[in-house]
Amino acid sequence: MSISYIDEIKNLQGKKIFVRVDFNVPLDDNQNITDDTRIRAVLPTINHALDGNAKVIIASHLGRPKGERNIKYSMAPAAKRLSRLLDKDVTLAPDCIGNEVTTILDGMKPGDIVMLENLRFHPGEEKNDPDFAKALAEHSDIYVNDAFAVSHRAHASVEAITRFVPIAVAGFLMKNEMNYFEKSMKNPIRPLVAILGGAKVSGKIELVENLINKVDKIIVGGGMAFTFLKALGFNVGKSLVEEQLVETALKAYNMAREKGIKFYLPVDCVAADQFNPTAETKVTTIQEIPQDWMALDIGPATLTLFTEAIQNAKTIIWNGPMGVFEMDAFSRGTFAMVSAVANSYALTIVGGGDTDVAIHRAGEFAKISYISTGGGAFLELLEGKILPGIKVLEDKSNNLP
Repeated sequence: MSISYIDEIKNLQGKKIFVRVDFNVPLDDNQNITDDTRIRAVLPTINHALDGNAKVIIASHLGRPKGERNIKYSMAPAAKRLSRLLDKDVTLAPDCIGNEVTTILDGMKPGDIVMLENLRFHPGEEKNDPDFAKALAEHSDIYVNDAFAVSHRAHASVEAITRFVPIAVAGFLMKNEMNYFEKSMKNPIRPLVAILGGAKVSGKIELVENLINKVDKIIVGGGMAFTFLKALGFNVGKSLVEEQLVETALKAYNMAREKGIKFYLPVDCVAADQFNPTAETKVTTIQEIPQDWMALDIGPATLTLFTEAIQNAKTIIWNGPMGVFEMDAFSRGTFAMVSAVANSYALTIVGGGDTDVAIHRAGEFAKISYISTGGGAFLELLEGKILPGIKVLEDKSNNLP
């Protein structure tokens, strides 16, 4: 992927730089940020612009206000946290376009930072409206996309805005994402192992089909494994199965086997009589899941199998937990798998919000080579799709001064 980055621009002095970030951070009931990882992730880009004596305009969305102004989704908590992290004043604009915003942006001096109010307070953002995008771009000399997590969305601040700015580049967070993607999928050190989990096959069948042509081993856990197991003729009780995808799953499994790709599925599980943290549970082989029970985590034999399967891996990509780890009774498989991956001698790349949470809860964050900030964007890249937010940067890559 040939895109340009902010450090390739020779002179930032006095330039107004519009930085699209993803500050869609979790908040508690008192509007306090509970995890500022996404804000910290873009500090290198913001600091680079400040070091160049630029005027920095920060833009993001937060939550799903559905095109209407809602104070619950104000960017105020993010502006406050960014100010604290930078030890510098961050002005929060009352909107992201309009006369008041124009006055604030026109009054900026080199080294100033202004954060625009929630982009999704306007319906034009998610509709990729060119007029809204033009209004956003009106005061900018340089556009920087450092929001990988939304780059699979053709939204106004991600895609259309690039038509109205002379220079469009990516930031350092995006650079990391692209570099690790190249390492894992374009030119990996082999054996390359893909670990897939989560609830459903429906969101990942294209991923499975694409990975079959890329990886040496595929490990499937979580709820999605049971659609594959049902396809292979197992009676999986009341475990989650997407009946409409059973045949598709079988085709993907057979395709992998025909290509010599090792395809691992659970051999045992932690089953429960109901989907409830206080449910009665027991460890059972896949063949012996009671008719009225459901599998909610991988079992100890499966963990041993999966752990052995990654022992010789040189590159591991992982998306999706091995079970319903939010409930303590069904968290052991995911957390044990986190430890196995973290302590492997492989380049380890993890994507997806749930997997990220699991890694932090397991206390193994520092041992993972790279944790992607994008869930959907990470998956679509692995599926071989072209992300709108990256495609437009490729188109503008020859416009650097």
